Formats: sequence, structure tokens, C-alpha cells
Amino acid sequence: MADFKTCSIDYFPENILIDILSYLSVRELVRSGRVCKRWRRLIKDQRLWRAVDLTEWKGVTSRTLWVLLRQYLGSGLRCLRLRGLLLSVRAGAFLSESWLQALASRCPRLRRLSLLHADLRGLRSCLLMPHTLQVLELRGCELPPGFFAQNASPLSCVGGDAGTNTGAGRGRGPGGKGLHARPPSPSRHRDAGPGKRGGAREGRDAAAGLSGLRALELGNSGRPGSQTQIASLGLDEGWAGLEELTLGGREVGPGLLCVSRLRDLQRLRLRGCPLSEMQVLRSCKGLRGLRWIEFCEVTFQGQQRKQQQEEEEEEEEEEEEQGRGEGDEGKDEKENPMPTLRRSLAALLPRCTLVFTRCSVTVPAD
Repeated sequence: MADFKTCSIDYFPENILIDILSYLSVRELVRSGRVCKRWRRLIKDQRLWRAVDLTEWKGVTSRTLWVLLRQYLGSGLRCLRLRGLLLSVRAGAFLSESWLQALASRCPRLRRLSLLHADLRGLRSCLLMPHTLQVLELRGCELPPGFFAQNASPLSCVGGDAGTNTGAGRGRGPGGKGLHARPPSPSRHRDAGPGKRGGAREGRDAAAGLSGLRALELGNSGRPGSQTQIASLGLDEGWAGLEELTLGGREVGPGLLCVSRLRDLQRLRLRGCPLSEMQVLRSCKGLRGLRWIEFCEVTFQGQQRKQQQEEEEEEEEEEEEQGRGEGDEGKDEKENPMPTLRRSLAALLPRCTLVFTRCSVTVPAD
């Protein structure tokens, strides 16, 4: 009994302590590392840094990111979530090229990166992202034109000052924007922090690009002047190996036709956007490999009332003749806000599954 009274948390095995610490947030983990030397050593265990979520930590700055990368983030990191400063009083650039390069060097197993409300217009190209990524989520982010273009040279992505499009050394980058194709200066790498490498290594990483990317999610920020049309981001060139794509926002429709060039695409999600039946059919015409299409909170632009009534009457006659009104399939037809779209996609992509979630239809007046 006396031994039980003198027992403390220090008597627990390290594996149990790590399991207990795994329930803490990132900010609480950093604070717990100041308790003692043993706790500091436990906090740095990479099992605690496999999935890092910084979206709930208010006041994260670039300096905070560098401290986390130097002291805690390492080979154990698999998933990273960050919130930018677009909706903050300190709105501006949040991620630097040197930090992303250091992240790719120190975290070679990073597979998923989620950015929320981040200003990425200073990065110029997706080739600056860690080349080990398989899933990339950009929700409410502002992107430069040609961000996903894959024909950018390594030097144009590594060297040069962000947002500089004038001068004698102007080059043609992705999306037709000027980029300086000069190697980075040595002083820049001295201040780059952990994971600094020579220009040749950075060039190889940039050349590799995001060849392993399998899933991409895009959603515009809704801010005035945000350039988030798919056509302006460079996806019209086709992305080899991309299997899953999620698009959201008011500006999805004008560039949706570019999706037809993603030959390896298998799953497509469209959410929170206005679309017409013709836009969907044109974008899916060349995607014979599609196996799943999901429409979530999509507002479809319906046809005129007279034409719609005629099509509904024809549909009712077909259902009466075929006797589908009592089965599950008949129930799906009634719940589907766009029956003509469902039939057209079923004929175009017979092996594709269609899902409609909280969708609506707006019908113009006669």
C-alpha cells in the first residue's frame, strides 16, 4: 500500500506515456516538453508527430513553423494540416520556398498536405511542394495562374524573387507569366534553416515534381479577384497518375472542361458550385476511366418549365411501361434532382457510380 501511494507518472513505461501524450494537441505537446528532460525526450518521439494538425493553433507564424521543423517534425511525419493568414489581420504570405524545401528534406515520408486559407501566389509553381505528396488539399487558398503546370524548369521554380515579372532576365513560365531562371544565391541557403542543400539537389527535387500525387482537392477562397479557375491553374495540360479530384467554389464551371484531359482520373467530386448539364457532360466525355462522380450541394441550372414538363411526362410514361416506380431504382429517380443528367451519364459512363447529396435545381422563367 505504501508503494502505491508513492507511485507517480514517472513509473509508467515510455510506451504508455507516449500513448497518453498522443491525446494532446500540438501546442500542448510543445508546452509539455518544458517539464523536464525526460518529457522533452518523449515529446520528440516521432510516433507523436505522424499526423500534425495546426489549424486550431491561432497565431502560428513562419517563425513557429521553423521551430517545429527544427525540433519536432522529422521522418515520422505522414500528414500535415496548416491554416494560412488570408482571413487574419496579418493577411499575407505564410509559407516560404525555403521552408517547403526544408520540409521535403526532413520529412521524406510526408504523404498528405492540407492547406486552408493560405496565400500561395508567391510560390509560382506546385513543383516547390514536397515531391513525396500523394494527397494535396488546397481549401480557400489563392493560387497563381499556371500553378499546376508541369512544364516549368527546375531553375525557374527554385531561383528568382516571388512576384517579379520585369527585367532583362525575364523568362516564360507556366501560364505565360514571366519567371527569372537564375540559380539561388548562397546567402539564401545560409538563412534557409534546417534541411539546406545545394542548388543541384533542389533542382532534382523540383524536376521530380509531384509525380506521386494521386488525390487533389481545390476550393477557391471566395475573395474578390481570386484566380481559381481550373483553366488558369494549368490542369488543362493533364496530370499523369492523378486518380481523385475534388473541386469546389463559384468558379468551377468555366474551367471544368479542362478535367476531360485527366486521363487517369477515377473519382470526381464537385461541391458547392453552380453547374449546367452540358458542362458536366462535356467534361466527362473523355473520362472513360471514371468510376465515381459525386455532386455535393451543387446548384444545377435547369431547363425552361415547358420543356421540363414535357420531359417529366415522357419519363413518367417510361416508368409506367417498365414498372420501375415501386423499386429502389424508382426511388433514386425521384430523389435525383437531375434525372436527364443521370440518364445521360449512365449512357456515357455505364460503369460509373453517381451520388447526389443536397443538390438543388434553379429553373429560369419562361
